[in-house]
Amino acid sequence: MEQELLRVNHLTIEFKSETAFNKAVDDISFSLNKGEILGIVGESGSGKSVTSLAIMQLLDKDASRISSGEIIFHDKSDLQQDLLQLNEKEMRKWRGNKIAMIFQEPMTSLNPVMKCGKQVMEAILLHQQISKKEAKEKTIFLFNEVLLPKPEEVFNKYPHELSGGQKQRVMIAMAISGNPLLLIADEPTTALDVTVQKTILQLLKNLQQKHRMSVIFITHDLGVVAEIADNVVVLFKGNIVEQGNVNAIFKNARHPYTQGLLACRPRLDKRLAHLPTVNDFINQTGFKEIEISKTLREEQQKIIYAKPPILQIKDINVNFITKTSLLGKPTEIFKAVKNISFDVFEGETLGLVGESGCGKTTLGRSILQLIKASSGQVLYKGKELTTLSNSGMRAFRQKLQIIFQDPYSSLNPRISIGNAIMEPMKVHNILENDKARKARVIEILERVNMNESHFKRYPHEFSGGQRQRICIARALALNPELIICDESVSALDVSVQAQVLNLLNELKLDFKFTYIFISHDLSVVKFMSDRMIVMKCGEIVEMGEADNIYSKPLSPYTKNLIQSIPGNF
Repeated sequence: MEQELLRVNHLTIEFKSETAFNKAVDDISFSLNKGEILGIVGESGSGKSVTSLAIMQLLDKDASRISSGEIIFHDKSDLQQDLLQLNEKEMRKWRGNKIAMIFQEPMTSLNPVMKCGKQVMEAILLHQQISKKEAKEKTIFLFNEVLLPKPEEVFNKYPHELSGGQKQRVMIAMAISGNPLLLIADEPTTALDVTVQKTILQLLKNLQQKHRMSVIFITHDLGVVAEIADNVVVLFKGNIVEQGNVNAIFKNARHPYTQGLLACRPRLDKRLAHLPTVNDFINQTGFKEIEISKTLREEQQKIIYAKPPILQIKDINVNFITKTSLLGKPTEIFKAVKNISFDVFEGETLGLVGESGCGKTTLGRSILQLIKASSGQVLYKGKELTTLSNSGMRAFRQKLQIIFQDPYSSLNPRISIGNAIMEPMKVHNILENDKARKARVIEILERVNMNESHFKRYPHEFSGGQRQRICIARALALNPELIICDESVSALDVSVQAQVLNLLNELKLDFKFTYIFISHDLSVVKFMSDRMIVMKCGEIVEMGEADNIYSKPLSPYTKNLIQSIPGNF
């Protein structure tokens, strides 16, 4: 019989509002055995991260309270300890030694002004009675263990000098430095490319088996849970709606919420006209899958490609100066985009996919002249954009819009969302006065499934999905012809992602848009795109019809991207 390591009994966590306490976690119970990986899955706001912070005793005591429950931990001597009964000084001895945590965003978890090696050494010296020399040797050993390239060099680098995957490996090294019995990984792969995500998941699994750790793995993606977990707990609005063996739940999910989470991920085996959403299952809307047949798709594309291209990219190069001499002369140049050429046709969605650093965002911004190309041509309806003056390009931007990755940083926190949408309309003299513009903004808000009451609210009052809808509304307000979506759903929960993808497709049909859809997620690009371009190291490695590329990839790089899609079931 497997030995229990952790048991959470009837845990209730409440957060303080102006008038009362509101339940974020409501009477949940689950257990974790020694050597087991438990997945906790749910959307943002479901209570999964709050639960992990309660285990670590890291909740803000001024803003929250644990109103009931116990968190029982069995240490190496198999003595039981309710972690909620420990004071801060006592709990500090448990953190790092017996329980460690990897946070979602490594850049905000690492000190930007301290070298990576020093940060890991600091954690080791805090919990272990060893010399600085021994701590340094152990740090380099840990960097080797988490498969960081050139560990001695990484030791002396600052966080900003590492890639996202490398920073996450540094965080993993720090977490396992005290040989914890329990490792909590809170969304550790959400911001990573699918290939990097796959290597991090495999690394965590290997380390778990080698060190005989137990792991709580928190995520919003059931596909990721399928890759790594033995058992799963599904949280919805602070309640456990389903828990058990991960394979059993995947094959026979009983709760509508779990069924919705599984269904709303873009399908790889068929092309649907519309993605199901979690609400379809919870509200039992009777959603029916409508598959787009190969024949219908070919007919639609025949119409699109019979017209001349709306946008032509010819031999675009984008170079960045990375080093200069004392006199300011460039001595090192990084070639971000190399001799790229392609056409975009009116009414098409062209997918642009590749890992971080492949040049896809740089290419998208160079099309809009937000980054100046070093050479090459960008022709929009025959008009050369690279030679336009700033004022000439500013007028042209009404026709070419972009939706950025992070909606929160795209919106001014001090301007209400109604005024944020109206502002570019004023700049481009759309409609005759503010009264007409306001009416148009309300009309657009309703079109993106929001309403008039949202007009005077500020960005911080909305969820991530709602903020992305606001950014879409702002782009719509200028009546554009072509929209570049730059990783515009990568930060969203899979359920919210499905809603936004459906909305973009509906708007495309209603307003006759042309999209360039940029993403590192090949399953999302496949769902959205007519054609797909795969980029690597600033170059195109494959280009063609999206379904054909997925079913018969020619490049080993594309094959690896497809194989790395989590939970490819």
